[in-house]
Amino acid sequence: MSDLQLARLSGYREFPGPLVTVIIDGVGMGKGDAADGVSQAYTPVLDRLYGRELFLRLRAHGTAVGLPSDGDMGNSEVGHNALGSGRVYAQGAKLVNRAMETGEIFEGSAWLSVGDRFRNGGTVHFIGLLSDGNVHSHIDQLDALLDRCALEGAARVRVHVLLDGRDVGEKSALDYVVPLERKLEDLSQRCGDYQIASGGGRMITTMDRYNADWSVVERGWKAHVLGMARQFSSASEAVGTYYAEDPGITDQYMDSFVVARDGKPVGTIEDGDAVVFFNFRGDRAIEISRAFEEADFGEFDRMRRPEVFYAGIMQYDGDTLVPKNYLVEPPAIEQPLGELLCGSGVTSFAISETQKYGHITYFWNGNNSGTIDDKLETYVEIPSDKIMFDLRPWMKAAEITDRVLEAITLGRHKFIRLNYANGDMVGHTGIEAATRIAVATVDMQLGRLEQAIRKAGGILMVTADHGNADITWTRKNGKITPHVAHTLNPVPFVVQDFSGANRWKVAGVRRPGLSNVAGTICTLLGYEAPKEYDSSLLALG
Repeated sequence: MSDLQLARLSGYREFPGPLVTVIIDGVGMGKGDAADGVSQAYTPVLDRLYGRELFLRLRAHGTAVGLPSDGDMGNSEVGHNALGSGRVYAQGAKLVNRAMETGEIFEGSAWLSVGDRFRNGGTVHFIGLLSDGNVHSHIDQLDALLDRCALEGAARVRVHVLLDGRDVGEKSALDYVVPLERKLEDLSQRCGDYQIASGGGRMITTMDRYNADWSVVERGWKAHVLGMARQFSSASEAVGTYYAEDPGITDQYMDSFVVARDGKPVGTIEDGDAVVFFNFRGDRAIEISRAFEEADFGEFDRMRRPEVFYAGIMQYDGDTLVPKNYLVEPPAIEQPLGELLCGSGVTSFAISETQKYGHITYFWNGNNSGTIDDKLETYVEIPSDKIMFDLRPWMKAAEITDRVLEAITLGRHKFIRLNYANGDMVGHTGIEAATRIAVATVDMQLGRLEQAIRKAGGILMVTADHGNADITWTRKNGKITPHVAHTLNPVPFVVQDFSGANRWKVAGVRRPGLSNVAGTICTLLGYEAPKEYDSSLLALG
């Protein structure tokens, strides 16, 4: 038996249909109060499933998914890593924090190359999400990079800030921009010229993912590199002006801006500079990295491509090696579930719409792009709508279901996994009514799947990667504020076996989490979970 071939499970009987694993993205288990967009939605299918015998609540945040503390909310990247790898790996924030604590980050070749640029008169540019949400970045890590620049004598530093309003308060930009401006002013007085140069909301500027809308990256390129956007005397003036002009605007959808003096941008990116993208999460960092690195680039007209040393704080795609240079090594995920299933000859089908396609493939497969075995696997991406998600909260759930129903009918794939993005993407908008519609949409699609799986004699597994829609607003001092971030709530896990081939029982895993799901999939498919994997949640009865 090869290292990638799973051992058969003793006493197991084969079943005719597929195992269909459904990730209801962003659908956590909340308090069931008026602010809970899941409990307030019309969900007859979920309500029925949650009453089944094989139902558990899984931990999906903090240390359960490799983040530094249990105060850290989960996210789709670490959630799908845990779901697909069967173990808890130290993730982005934790890895970067550790590298900074030990000083290792400043000893590698990438940081030494940054130093070579500023010692030869170049400017150091930092681009990334200005936030302490700890999902894509953390402002403390930016502070550490800035302090190191000052310590090593960098004379000229520019920061290009992407505003969050999604993993933190929806209109909290000034809570981060103003202290950063003060810090940069202090560093300038002590050692050089440190300023914010440009910025914009994360959904408008730079942070596109999965090739959904390259115009987002183009706006970032124009603002950060070319200095082409609306001009202001400071980043705080830009934020304040946009707030005043449109009281309904939230940070993530704020237009791009450039800081200028006398009509001249203070921080365009030029030949000889160094650029560090300081987001540690990969999905929204890959496209801007490609724009800096690819000589033959055709996604938009860059107008000019400066000769710079470009590095990510981490490598965002280990398969395509984007970017080539990075400050901290990413987690090395060995033998994710996909590899083991392929090694055991199991046919698989994976599908989602664009917004979560990389999660059900790239992150599920241990941060590796593409199929593992073309002969055994089929991956399908349904293009997402390019529209604010609260305006079309049903998104592409029905189209995803249509393709899964076809796959079930054809019977070519034993393991099917899919992601419904609605609960997360619509939940991030903070629009309560739209979030309830999004959750109800997912419930309706689960009903369609349930009927087909029952007919095929298959198994349905439903879980989620983290919470979001389970809190739509919070109340403080009598004021209601939309909640647009992920939550710390557990997520559901339920199995409905329509085949009757085997009897299952809950295995009694202590403090079950997302990392137990891969081992459970092995069990349901008739294999022993690898000894390196966290235990299966179910056992033969």
